[in-house]
Amino acid sequence: MKQKVLAFCWLLLVVCSATFAQTFTSSNLPIIVINTNGQFIMDEPKIMADMGIINNAAGVRNQLTDPFNDFVGKIGIEMRGSSSQSFPKKQFGIETRDANGNGIDASLLGLPPKDDWILFAPYNDKSLVRDALAYRLGRTMGRYASRLRYCEVVINGQYEGIYILLEKIKRDKSRVDIAKLDPIEISGDDVTGGYIVKIDKSTGSGGDGWSSAIPPANRNGNQTIFFLYEYPKSTDIVPQQKAYIKNYIDNFESTLKGTNFKDPVNGYAKYIDVNSFVDFLIMNEVSKNADGYRLSTYLYKKKDSDGGKIHMGPIWDFNLGFGNVDYCTQGNPEGFVYKFNELCGNDYWLIPFWWDRLLQDPAFQNKLGQRWQSLRATTLKTSYVHSYIDSVATVLNTESQQRNFQRWPVLGQYVWPNYYVGQTFQDEVNWLKTWVSQRMDWLDLNMPYYDPTTGVEPFESAVVYPNPNKGNFMIDLNLNDVGFVQIEIINSLGVICLQRNVSVMRGKNNFSLDLADAVQGVYFCRINYQNQSQTHRFVIGR
Repeated sequence: MKQKVLAFCWLLLVVCSATFAQTFTSSNLPIIVINTNGQFIMDEPKIMADMGIINNAAGVRNQLTDPFNDFVGKIGIEMRGSSSQSFPKKQFGIETRDANGNGIDASLLGLPPKDDWILFAPYNDKSLVRDALAYRLGRTMGRYASRLRYCEVVINGQYEGIYILLEKIKRDKSRVDIAKLDPIEISGDDVTGGYIVKIDKSTGSGGDGWSSAIPPANRNGNQTIFFLYEYPKSTDIVPQQKAYIKNYIDNFESTLKGTNFKDPVNGYAKYIDVNSFVDFLIMNEVSKNADGYRLSTYLYKKKDSDGGKIHMGPIWDFNLGFGNVDYCTQGNPEGFVYKFNELCGNDYWLIPFWWDRLLQDPAFQNKLGQRWQSLRATTLKTSYVHSYIDSVATVLNTESQQRNFQRWPVLGQYVWPNYYVGQTFQDEVNWLKTWVSQRMDWLDLNMPYYDPTTGVEPFESAVVYPNPNKGNFMIDLNLNDVGFVQIEIINSLGVICLQRNVSVMRGKNNFSLDLADAVQGVYFCRINYQNQSQTHRFVIGR
């Protein structure tokens, strides 16, 4: 009887395999082949398995029958992620190992050698590019963000679709460049750095850490902000190191909350690298990342001798960014993510009070405004973002996305938490590009800023139109007397680009100005009339 049951189970397995089998023989992408030797891949711990990578020279097709020429050896593999584990397409954590099961550094697909990697599985992001796009933009901003390679994966003979090989966030010269912190380093400069801390769910992070003494704003319950030890690991960090990093972050938070928080010497800037906070805010707002600031949020601290303030980053986890959520902040291109708590105060994971508080400081606003304009003129040009999306889509659209969506037929189907559902891969790509354009335009008009030319916020009323424009625009004025008006057009760095004195009459006046050669970005129109001045903000786009 037992043999009959086993035979039936084997037959069922064969039938199921045949049902879901997909012919896959070659690819224009690298191919990663994993064999677990009959073992089931668990959440944890990692199981020992074999992995080979086929990555022929540029222009040479990768055949599944080709020899493994990029990597061949042992790995540890486990499922990873939190809510993503509910999806049928799983993502995995990989550790390259020697024959005895010890971790060894290896270069995969040309990336710098390390032992920890991630096979990220885009599933509810049907453009297949959101995470890759975010990391690309982060790197072009001059920050470390995980490098990556697209590939196709086969596990135990089953084609599993398009994956993205990612560098896992780790302490390393080529990743998060902080000093190694050994258990014996418990005093002096030794104990002051070599920390990575994470704000996240406890799932997959060990759960060891501490709660902030300052609750998140607008909470509807007893939610707290919980900091997790990422490096050193919770199993390796010693009590003195735990006390040091907790006290440092506690001091930062209490200072930021205090009345003297704006002081450039003894305020919050004493504890943090302000520029990294500015860039972190920009990247989360550009993507309108629903998990931003509150989940998968990393920060690190170097030793004091290395300039040891808190740095925000590296950025991580953007599959719910760029308009891909239908809850709370929603997927439309308007609204700030740092305001998440005001919309979703009953969510269990809320945003620290930091960001609202920082934006109450004109010095932080000024840094933010200037950085935004600098990036919008270069690496955050809408055309640049579009070109990267197109470059990825072109490669995937050649053949691999078709196989991926045959394996995982989600096109035209709602997958939590999609805001938009396209019928084709190209629909998803086109919608993402449109969303990016609209998001950038909205941020140009609404990004918090401090007017560097007047030191005050601009008036609310709009006199410049159209806004945004392409350098040709109109100004309407309604005045109570005749005389002269001085009009100045000033860029975000405070440089006067145009100055004009015009005679005016009582009542409505209309002027046409031409700045067609000006670079795109935010500008200020300052109108001086009878010892009064108004400043209005407008955007020149392309």
